[in-house]
Amino acid sequence: MTQKDFVFGLQSVVETLKSDQTIDRILVQQELSTSTKMQEVNRLAKDKRIFISKVPLAKLNRVTMKNHQGVIAFISAVPFIPLSHVVPGIFEQGLNPLFVILDRITDVRNFGAICRTAECAGVQAVILPQRGAAQINSDALKTSSGALNHIPVCKEEDLRQTLDYLRQSGLQIVACTEKAAQSLYEIDMTGPTAILMGSEEDGISPNLLEKADFRAKIPLLGKIASLNVSVAAGVVMYEALRQRIGEA
Repeated sequence: MTQKDFVFGLQSVVETLKSDQTIDRILVQQELSTSTKMQEVNRLAKDKRIFISKVPLAKLNRVTMKNHQGVIAFISAVPFIPLSHVVPGIFEQGLNPLFVILDRITDVRNFGAICRTAECAGVQAVILPQRGAAQINSDALKTSSGALNHIPVCKEEDLRQTLDYLRQSGLQIVACTEKAAQSLYEIDMTGPTAILMGSEEDGISPNLLEKADFRAKIPLLGKIASLNVSVAAGVVMYEALRQRIGEA
C-alpha cells in the first residue's frame, strides 16, 4: 500500500468526500467522539453510499502512525459503476452478458489476477460487495496489469439482492463450489451468465449459494483439495468463453 492509496485526518477525508475521487471505504476509530466534522464525514459518506467501518485505534495505526485523527479513507484506483447502469447497456449493445461476482475475495493480488483474466475472457463486469472485498489500490491495479482500467467494477450493498436483480434481468447464476455434484463441463454457459466465486477460507456464503441456478465443481485429480481462487475463476471464465466461441 502506498500513500496515494489513502488519505487521513478529518478535514482531508471531508475534502476527499466532496471531490470526484472514488473512495473504497472509510475506517473510523471506535471510541472517536462525534464532532461536527465527524458528522460531516458520516453525512457525506452516507450520501455517496460509502461504507464506514468502526475499528480499534491499533488498526488505524497499522495503516499510518501520522496524525490521522481517528479517520482514514481508502482511495479506489478505479471508479465504481452501479450495476443497474451496466446491465441495460450490455443488452442495448446486443451483447451476451458474462459477469463475475466475487463473494468476500479479500486478497488484493487474487482480485487483481481475476480481473486480468476477466478482461481477457470478455467478462463485461466484476461485481463486489461493499463489505468484505479486497481494496482496489495500486497493488490491485498492478496485479491486473492495467485490466482494471478496462472492465467495469460494481460495488453492491447486498449481493443477495444483486443476484435477484441479475436473475430478473435474464442471467443464470453459476456458483463455483467444490461441494457441487455437477461438473463445470456439464453446465451450459452460452447464454447470459453470472459466475459466482467465493472466498478461499469458506467458499460461497450459504445465503448466496441458495440463489444459484447451478452449482458447478472443477474436477480435481491430484491430492490437493482445491485451487487458488484466481486460478479457479480463470478456469470457469475460459470454459464459458470456450462454449461461446463454439456457438459463434
